[in-house]
Amino acid sequence: MDHSERKVLEGFVVLEGIDGSGTTTQLKRIGEVATRHGTAAWISFEPTDLPTGQFLRRVLSGEVPALPGTIARLFAADRHEHIFGSNGALEHLRRGELVVFDRYFFSSLAYQGMDCGFALPFELNAAFPLPELLLYFDLDVDVAMDRVGRRPGRDIYESHAALERVRAAYEEAIRPFETSGMRIVRIDASRPLEEVSKMIDEELAPLVDRMRSHS
Repeated sequence: MDHSERKVLEGFVVLEGIDGSGTTTQLKRIGEVATRHGTAAWISFEPTDLPTGQFLRRVLSGEVPALPGTIARLFAADRHEHIFGSNGALEHLRRGELVVFDRYFFSSLAYQGMDCGFALPFELNAAFPLPELLLYFDLDVDVAMDRVGRRPGRDIYESHAALERVRAAYEEAIRPFETSGMRIVRIDASRPLEEVSKMIDEELAPLVDRMRSHS
């Protein structure tokens, strides 16, 4: 599938990885660093806190049963609001802000793709632009499950078998975008927190410097 026609949004960064890979921790840290350095940034995540995302979280918790195809469509609807809606990513980027997401449509390709095939998630997400930078947090499933096990509850995907399939699906989902114009950086998420943080800061620095020079 050719993704060369997709628009790449400058200043848009996405963190991706299986559950337990540390994307949420790093997203929070990026927000704190941006605030300390006076960098205008919008830090967000999917599912969102919008009504669409709140319902989706009920599905992911297992409270509301749904078919894989339904979940894929719910994610696409929530994402459409997240990107194009009022106070969405495009609006923040137009203001010259750095926009960083914890998860984007690559998660849909991996998580829903493993259950209903890649065709439907690709179709549902075909209209979404690409981030300038994709940081993919790669992590062994045994380590991920050890981290997930420390949480108070699990969602429908947080089992060893499911995450093994998701990790493999991520590799397949990201591969077609290697020549898309989006920069893909793999992060060894098994490294100590300080090392992972340093790697991320080094990748973000050129983007932040460029955005400051244009402001």
